[in-house]
Amino acid sequence: MLLQLFALLLIRHAPFSVKAGSVNRGGNCSVSNQHLEPGTHQFYTECDSMTYCTSSSTCEWRGCRRDEYPFGYHSTRELPPMCGPGTFCPDEEDQCLPLLSVGSPCQLNRDDQCEGPPDHETLADQNGLGRNVNGSVCLNNICMWANVTVGQPCEIQNIVYVAFGPDGHDYPDIVSRYALRSWDNCRIGAYCDSAQRMCVQTKDIGAPCNADKECSMYNCLSSGTCAASADTPHHVALWVYVVVGIGAFAGTVGTLAGMFFVHTKERQAERSRRLQYWQEQNALRQSVLDMQKSARDSVLSLSGSANVLGTSTEPAVQDEPRTSAAQGMSRSSGLQFNALNGGLEHRDRGASGT
Repeated sequence: MLLQLFALLLIRHAPFSVKAGSVNRGGNCSVSNQHLEPGTHQFYTECDSMTYCTSSSTCEWRGCRRDEYPFGYHSTRELPPMCGPGTFCPDEEDQCLPLLSVGSPCQLNRDDQCEGPPDHETLADQNGLGRNVNGSVCLNNICMWANVTVGQPCEIQNIVYVAFGPDGHDYPDIVSRYALRSWDNCRIGAYCDSAQRMCVQTKDIGAPCNADKECSMYNCLSSGTCAASADTPHHVALWVYVVVGIGAFAGTVGTLAGMFFVHTKERQAERSRRLQYWQEQNALRQSVLDMQKSARDSVLSLSGSANVLGTSTEPAVQDEPRTSAAQGMSRSSGLQFNALNGGLEHRDRGASGT
């Protein structure tokens, strides 16, 4: 369905494009070979995309353009100008021409070639559906105005395009345009009924339909009912905004509360790990302090014993060399040796003082 819709959009714009040939500027061409391609209704010319075929049968640079960014031009080639107000650029794109009056011949689907009516501001299609250009249309290659009211007679212009399906097979697509039998066509808000051949009021949303032109929003569904256009903004009820707001607020509060509880639990676990580490370090420190106290008490106890021993055996110690006592003490611990050595030195200082 989407592929068919895309193909339909392409073929509807086909008459506004040009199928260019391969003859460059200065080459030979024939004006009689210019035509609309069957199936697509593209304007064909033997000249390339930058030139047009003159009346002297030679290709020359184009004198105007219809698109802001035309296809096929080299980056070094200066683009031709676009036509200003009151003029138009034909399919040949040879030069800008003044707008055509009502009843003048015009090229296929080139509504922009026709001059608008005096009240074109009220008749112009403001919805961008391509119903007309400034209140004028080109139907059956004749310029007309779109100012016909409901109940007036009109005629149908059927154009058959060739579209291609996803399987590669082609199928016809008929595009209908409607106009008044004489100079005018239906106003915006009306369409030309193919059975009655007169302008009929467009249908509202939900009404049965057979074609897009019958609906006020120009959108007839495959189910046969008029519907809003695809670009129509969708309006929702007030309670939807309230529910969405409450849901967003509740979601935000719930997220913040969940993050708070999760982080609180993580902080408590981290606090427990730090407390356990502090307790272990404190116990280790207390053990070290107890060991230091025990060692100090042992040193003091040994020091007192050495002092008593030195007072009772002074003659024997004086008869022996001090080195012998030191050598004998070397087999004990370092603390004992230092303590005893200190006691001996204390005794010697006492003896020399006397």
